[in-house]
Amino acid sequence: MDLKNHSSPVLTDSVPVNKSRLGLSSLLLPCSPPASAYSSAMYLAIPRRKAIPGKLDDTHDNAWLDAMISSSPPPKKLNKDISSEIPQDEIDPAYCIWMLKFPSALTSFDQITSNAKGKQLALFLDYDGTLSPIVDNPELAFMSPVMRAAVRDVARYFPTAIISGRSRDKVYEFVGLTELFYAGSHGMDIMGPVRDSSFVNNHQNCIRSTDKQGKEVNLFQPASEFLPMIEEVFRSLVEITKGINGATVENNKFCVSVHYRLVDKKSWPVVARHVENILKNYPRLKLTNGRKVFEVRPVIDWNKGKAVEFLLESLALGNSDDVLPIYVGDDRTDEDAFKVLKESKGGIGILVSSKPKDTNALYSLRDPSEVMVFLKSLVKWRRN
Repeated sequence: MDLKNHSSPVLTDSVPVNKSRLGLSSLLLPCSPPASAYSSAMYLAIPRRKAIPGKLDDTHDNAWLDAMISSSPPPKKLNKDISSEIPQDEIDPAYCIWMLKFPSALTSFDQITSNAKGKQLALFLDYDGTLSPIVDNPELAFMSPVMRAAVRDVARYFPTAIISGRSRDKVYEFVGLTELFYAGSHGMDIMGPVRDSSFVNNHQNCIRSTDKQGKEVNLFQPASEFLPMIEEVFRSLVEITKGINGATVENNKFCVSVHYRLVDKKSWPVVARHVENILKNYPRLKLTNGRKVFEVRPVIDWNKGKAVEFLLESLALGNSDDVLPIYVGDDRTDEDAFKVLKESKGGIGILVSSKPKDTNALYSLRDPSEVMVFLKSLVKWRRN
């Protein structure tokens, strides 16, 4: 594989909005509980911050460490009940202001279903932080039985797919539902329905296969040539980080995740430096930063947004005005899907976040418990 004439590995990330950027005094901002309705006519102008590419040349740089911290909020404790109850005095006033522009998908549910009338609704869901809470150990990110039931019910009425950064096999292991379609490795490993179309057939990495139930499916892996390289990088990262207490490396087949959630904050620069040292020898791989995780991925023109387009086409829903795609996700990588739906598909993006963030989504939900309420509401609406 020719590695010449390629740029060095880069790290791209967007820094979420925080209170200091809003420049508002928390003592002066009124706020209502999460279930309150907000006027869609009111907007808060939040400036967009473009991702700044660049190598991890100086991991001691304060701005870089601030970016790692701001993109890695602490995990939230979720209630076992269907809805979350957050005391009034714990609500971030800046978040309430942000919700004027990105209102709750629950309080805006009538508006969403009004747009869906007479249309085929297609649902796309992220996994971590959307269907399951963010946890310290990524191997323990299980979805609750009630969430699984909600996903199963919604898939009975609408074509539903899960698009995750996890490997496709791992996310299927967590979800365990045969009614869904699955896309792992940020959409680089898609198992979808069989359909003859020029869009699907023109992709040379799309082959016919069978799922675990023996049903014929389309298996699409646009980064298949990178598999040996990803496996090699995975082994190197395991070796180089084994002396860092709390660091774990996850092989997601077409990408590698280096988790530093359990690493002492003083050692975060060490993790970053080790990862960059490995990637110096792999210019066809890029580095991105998520929630207390570094992700190594192939440099190809493919992302979750393109995965949504591929799945819509596979479902014969790609070029129809009578389709309303909805994507629910919580991470920076979900922004590609939000952008596709917003700009070309006439769909709806819903960001799951309890903090203000710059986003291409149209609506918001606070946490997985509100995602579950939303899914249940869709089922109830469809039944009625």
